[in-house]
Amino acid sequence: MFKGSIVALITPFNNDRVDEAAYVKLINWQIEQGTDGIVACASTGESITMSPEEQAHLIELAVKTVAGRVPVIAGTSAITTAQTVFLTQQAERLGAQCALIVTPPYIKPSQESLYQHYAAVAAATKLPIILYNNPSRAIVNIELETVERLAKIKNIIGLKDATPELDRTTHLRRSLGKDFLLLSGEDSTAAGYLAQGGDGCISVTANVAPRLCADLQKAWATRDMDTFARVRDQLHPLNKSMFFETNPCPVKYAVSLLGFCSPELRAPLMVVNENTKNRVKTIMQELGLVA
Repeated sequence: MFKGSIVALITPFNNDRVDEAAYVKLINWQIEQGTDGIVACASTGESITMSPEEQAHLIELAVKTVAGRVPVIAGTSAITTAQTVFLTQQAERLGAQCALIVTPPYIKPSQESLYQHYAAVAAATKLPIILYNNPSRAIVNIELETVERLAKIKNIIGLKDATPELDRTTHLRRSLGKDFLLLSGEDSTAAGYLAQGGDGCISVTANVAPRLCADLQKAWATRDMDTFARVRDQLHPLNKSMFFETNPCPVKYAVSLLGFCSPELRAPLMVVNENTKNRVKTIMQELGLVA
């Protein structure tokens, strides 16, 4: 259910308020372009800058707009376990099909603390939970042994792994079997992740090129290796460009070039510099995404 090309959707803003019309338009376009799932309120969606009320509104709007066409995964991460439980239960009430939860940032919990954190959240909800490992932003890494322990909890169903360590994927596939979901959290390794045993990608790039990202996943699933190689190579420079500056700054600018919304971000993030703008636009032009 939660496989293939899943977009970590941006949150469009207008004068520091959520641009609802742009958000709805983006969701509908994503589904039309073949995206397999929508993640609302993840880090690419600037959830950490939002109040719980804003997050609730975005999740509710996503669920209403999607209307069952693809799964809606809610980002429900927070620093404390209590707040993570609150946000996850809120997402469950609002109709999300799954929760995506990153390791608590800044406080550097131990592996046992991580286990107890996720176990407590899982016990407080009926939602399926996807663990999110992103050590470059959250500092702490979910070690393989901790993933294996957590996978024994019934409603912890998978892992989004935003590391370049592709051998983790094969290790977990061998140890946990085919039913535990393994998703790339790094667009630049999305193709390699599939080959190492992965099930798909929760993607930043899919905000900009949803059809190509979906085509990559579908080509792998059908073993169309010629298409897979072609799309992999097409996406490579775009994947890199999404991280020329801190995510989601480049992707916000890229989506603005497509005409969906402004490039506005919430402080302390800011619109990318002119050099990045030129580089991102050139790459998008080379792909035929903009004139």
